[in-house]
This record gives sequence, structure tokens and C-alpha cells, in this order.
Amino acid sequence: MTHTRHGVRGGDPPAAHRPPLPSGPTPLRDRPPRDRPPRGRRRVSGRITTFALFALPGLLAYLLFVLVPIGMTAYYSMTNRNPFNPPTKWVGLRNYAELLGDAEFLKALANTVVVTVIVMVLANVGGLLIAQLLDRPTRLYVALRGVFFTPVVLSSVVVSVIWQVVLTDDGLLNSALRGLGVEDPPGWLSDPGIALYTIAWVITWQMLGFCVVVYLAGLQGVPRELQEAAAIDGCGPLARFRNVTWPMLAPALTINTVMLLITGFKAYDQIQVITNGGPGTGTTTTMAFQVVQTSFNGNRVGYGSAMAAVMLVLVACVSVLVLRVLQRREVTR
Repeated sequence: MTHTRHGVRGGDPPAAHRPPLPSGPTPLRDRPPRDRPPRGRRRVSGRITTFALFALPGLLAYLLFVLVPIGMTAYYSMTNRNPFNPPTKWVGLRNYAELLGDAEFLKALANTVVVTVIVMVLANVGGLLIAQLLDRPTRLYVALRGVFFTPVVLSSVVVSVIWQVVLTDDGLLNSALRGLGVEDPPGWLSDPGIALYTIAWVITWQMLGFCVVVYLAGLQGVPRELQEAAAIDGCGPLARFRNVTWPMLAPALTINTVMLLITGFKAYDQIQVITNGGPGTGTTTTMAFQVVQTSFNGNRVGYGSAMAAVMLVLVACVSVLVLRVLQRREVTR
């Protein structure tokens, strides 16, 4: 290696022959970093965007098929809307005032309360008893669980048609009773004193499987150690059920009661198919049936909307009250 008088090594080109530095934009690796949001904030923003994309279809469906109909019902309930007698006029609270003196509506309200109470009591008690019997890990009992749950997945119209064939005056049940020597079997659907309770039984039968499944899930969540400890302490089967099993089934009781409450209040298919509100006038009419009859058969959409609004408020208030009471039991026990 040689040295020149400029102090440059022999292998390097002179400064005069070096290529000039690029005058264009600075390479990306040499640029100063821009102000970017922190990585954690970008992750949160991406998660919110993903959640919004997945939730948007459900929110739109809820808006279109739940909130919008509720808003339209509230608006129509303060009008005299009749699609065959326009124009629609604003009447304020006149429809609600008329409801207070409507004997047919009050009768439908009383029938709805009776049906709801019967369904809640019978389905809860029957579902709990059957769940106790089916709480065994054998294949037979697993198959029986599916049998009891089958009516739940059937349409209410299908269930109503089946029971109508069974319960008519010349149906399967009365034919069997006559074969056993009963000369005058009850008119399950034709007797005004029995028809409403028959409708309540049909609804109970369909919802029984739902209660069985919920109570079975609750029974399988009861720790076996608590049962064994209670047995060691000398508790019998009833004492173990009262002090160990029943308190642990409080969440299952809450779910079943609220679901049965809503089912009883919105009962319509069974009445429409089996009795059409009879026998007689309003014997088995419920609030939901009265709403449909008034709005579509009577063409009084405004008055029927007022009935629907009252039913919605009643169901919401009673459901919240029952839910609070039962949930308080879950906490205190």
C-alpha cells in the first residue's frame, strides 16, 4: 500500500473521483420515525373493529325486528289506526282509558294470569321430579332425556293439533275412558269450566322437557362431596335435598321461572288451534289472542296496539320483579 501526498491510501480513489452523494429523498431506514399510535392502542382498535363487524348483523336484526316494531306499536297505540277506514288520527291515551273498562280485555288478562301461574307451578315441579329420576349416567336415562326434550323442539301448532285429536269429546282420551267404564267423560275442550285448564296443561306438557334439561344441568353441578358429607352427618334423602341440593338449584329455578312466565303470557298458538277462544265467549281467550283478534279480525290496529303495549309492560315488569326476587335467593343461600 502506497501513500500519496494527499494522505490517501493507494487502494482508494481520490476525493475528486468519488461518486457524489445522492440528492434524492432519504432512504426509509434513514428517515426519522413518524408519530405512530402505540402498538397496544392499535390492537385495541383492531379488536373493536372486528367486534363491530361481527356484531353489526345481529344489531341490525334486533333493530329491525324488535326495536322498530316496539316503536311502531307505541305510536299506533295512540292513534285510531284502521287500515280500512283512513285517515289515521292522533287520539292520545284514549285507547288506554278504554282498556280499563273493556270487559273482554280484563277477562283475557285474568285468563292469562291463571294459565301463567299453572304453567309455572306444574312445569317447575314436574321438571324437578323428572330430573331427579333421570340424574343417572346410564344409556337408558340419557335416551329418556332426549324423549322428554322432544316436545320442546316441536312447533306449538303441531303440539296443539296432536292434543286436539286426543282431547276432543270423541278423541283418544275419552274413548279410552269409556272403554274403562266411564259413561260420561269430561269435555276437556267443550266444557267452559275445564277448557282453560286443558290449555294450561298443553303448554305445561310442551315446556316440561325444557325444565327437565335445566334442572339436570343444575343437579350435575352439585358437588358430590357435599352430598357425601351430609350423608355422613346423618341426613336422610329429604334432608340432603332440602339443605344441599335445593339451594344449589337456585339458578336453574330462576331460568325456568322466567322462561315459563314469558311463555304463559304470550300463549297464542294453543288457543288459536285448539279452542279459538271458546267454548263460549272468551272462555280461553288470553291477552295475545285478544290482541290478534282485535287488530286483524276487528281491524282496530290502534286499540290492539294499546293492548300489546300493556302486555309488553306487564311482562317486562313481572319478569324483572321475579328475576330480582329469585336472584336475591341465589345470593343469600
